[in-house]
Formats: sequence, structure tokens, C-alpha cells
Amino acid sequence: MYLVAIAWLYVALLAAVSDDTVVGGVLTFVFYGLAPLALFLWLFGSRARRRRREAAQLTDESLNDRADSGRDQ
Repeated sequence: MYLVAIAWLYVALLAAVSDDTVVGGVLTFVFYGLAPLALFLWLFGSRARRRRREAAQLTDESLNDRADSGRDQ
């Protein structure tokens, strides 16, 4: 997935460099490169974020269970 992101930024950068004005180049890079890429990475990264959150919750629960069982003794 990161290879696609790097390639997309490369193409957007080349399109921005070939623009006539500096302002047009910056706007081209932001609106054709960074903004769509940020949206893409956010949407396709949601599954990984959800897995990390669930793993952290399971880890916290197991640590709390261990701490609670140590107090009963």
C-alpha cells in the first residue's frame, strides 16, 4: 500500500512542478496529491486501527485480571 502512496505523490509532484505558477503548483500538489492520499490512507487504515485498538483492550483486560487475581491471595 505504501508503494502506491509513494508513486501517487511522485506523480502529483511532477504535475505540480510542470504547472505554470508557484501557487498553481502548490495547489495542484495539495489537492491532487496530499488530500486524496490522506483520505485513501485513512480509509484503508481503519481495519488496522481497529485491530490495534482491540489488541490493546485485550492486553489491558488481561493485565487487570492478573492484578485482580494477585490481590485475592
